[in-house]
Amino acid sequence: MSLAPENLPATAGPTLPDCLRHWADTDGDRPAVTFADFATDRAGRRRTLTWKQLKERVDAVASALPVRAGDRVAVLCPQSADYVVAFLGAITAGAIAVPLFDPGLPGHAGRLAAVLTDCSPTAVITTAAAEDAVREFLAGLPGGEHVTVVAADKAGPVRAWPAPAPAPDDVAYLQYTSGSTRSPAGVVLTHENVLANVSQAVHGLGIAPTGTTVSWLPLFHDMGLVLGLITPLAMGMRSVLMDPLAFIERPVRWLELLGDHNGSWSAAPNFAFHYAASRVREEDRAKLRLDRVAAIVNGAEPINPGVLDRFHDTFAEAGYTPDKTRPAYGLAEATVFVTTGPGVPPRVTTFDRAALGAGTARTADDGLKLVACGVPVGQQVALVDPETGVALKDGSVGEIWVHGPNVGTGYWQKPLESTETFGARLTGDHGDLPAGPWLRTGDLGVRYGGEVYIAGRIKDLLIVDGRNHYPQDVEATAASADRDIRPGSVAAFAVEGTDTEAAVVVAEHRGHTALTTEDERALAVTIRRLVSDAHGLALRDVVLVPAGLVPRTSSGKIARSACRDRYLAGDYGKALVR
Repeated sequence: MSLAPENLPATAGPTLPDCLRHWADTDGDRPAVTFADFATDRAGRRRTLTWKQLKERVDAVASALPVRAGDRVAVLCPQSADYVVAFLGAITAGAIAVPLFDPGLPGHAGRLAAVLTDCSPTAVITTAAAEDAVREFLAGLPGGEHVTVVAADKAGPVRAWPAPAPAPDDVAYLQYTSGSTRSPAGVVLTHENVLANVSQAVHGLGIAPTGTTVSWLPLFHDMGLVLGLITPLAMGMRSVLMDPLAFIERPVRWLELLGDHNGSWSAAPNFAFHYAASRVREEDRAKLRLDRVAAIVNGAEPINPGVLDRFHDTFAEAGYTPDKTRPAYGLAEATVFVTTGPGVPPRVTTFDRAALGAGTARTADDGLKLVACGVPVGQQVALVDPETGVALKDGSVGEIWVHGPNVGTGYWQKPLESTETFGARLTGDHGDLPAGPWLRTGDLGVRYGGEVYIAGRIKDLLIVDGRNHYPQDVEATAASADRDIRPGSVAAFAVEGTDTEAAVVVAEHRGHTALTTEDERALAVTIRRLVSDAHGLALRDVVLVPAGLVPRTSSGKIARSACRDRYLAGDYGKALVR
């Protein structure tokens, strides 16, 4: 199922600067962006810019940038309203924005250096407070001393400058993907790509333009950027932002902000639903007004049905109903949203594990529970045999391929990878589907009962003794062995065995320092038994490690291949397999 683009809701203009100009001219005194600052005030001091104020600040930054069309401008701001100003300032100046983060973000200096080297920015926009740290960071990069640094909150009055008029097919920004196994790849996204995806998402979710977006997601990630900045800009909605750290410190803050606005909507990965349900106290829950929420999208990582049940039960008395949760699937290469669920409680289907591993979806009383991620809107999804390029019938497991106006034009200055990923073509009889070009997602899925279910990543698939096992399935089973093993802190991966591939599990344990050798052995035996019983899979090795040692991508997902590298390098002690 897809929807013709001409039936999608219209955005305020054909480019991002056009959208900003439209709202500043027609509704200039209405609030555009509010940042709830919990770092300086425990109650979250609200700082708001109207549409007119936002445009004035954006123009001031744009006029301070010494750039030509096509130059890259990196945004190295902390999460704030200044980030919005900086991002839109870069684009308004005619440059290609590169949404990143300030060098103070712990643990990501290597990634920041790699991305800046890849995109070679002419200028960087930051804030006055972060400016010294940014200059110091740039000084350590080749040619970094020649990069102009502009502070978004210090830009002088707007000076007259020949404001460029971007075309819809001009590049708006580069969205660097969070993959941990390859050098950074910047997805090239045009104004047309991005605004098409906003229309698709708003229609698919049934979001009213009178609503308010509420987000703690980092603005340098695809879901955070499109939800917290671009959708409100395109549709004239109010955006309420907070820092991710403020959410981690007290997740109730996110839910309180949602309850402050009628028709609010948000998005978060599965772990945030688990985290909020676990950490919000009863006395805080009693004050929440979640009946005012229109929708919360659950996407960006595998969705756990048990987590959804717990979230729905925990916040039912606050007015939250299951139909407000919208499972979704997407990726940076398609701007962000690909499939979204309708306004009904999430559909959970139990599939036969062995059949799914063999490539066919068959329901069973006991097996792998997967959450339906909805349908594509204004774009097309095909399930394809990744080896032959043949489109598969519904009910067959295949690689998810995407075709639509929201799909990016390729990776920045990576022609070979761009052709492989963005230029796929179907072979054989493909009915009404176009032959190409298709985006290969690298994700395995199945269409069942009209909806798309996500089974896992092709490269993460565990193939042991000729059988397929999905790592997130094995990880969930391992996590159930002990309450001190956190769900979402386990990595399952394959290594070369003597005759065939072998499976290894590395699990974080909260109380690791207190475990005796005997405790560790006993827990490893329990994990082996559970995995063997549930999956018919004999683990070659089980490693328990302290919290924080299972690597993650910058978006918080488990980085299985990086964990495998650490294991083989002996970082967790002597590996049993070489």
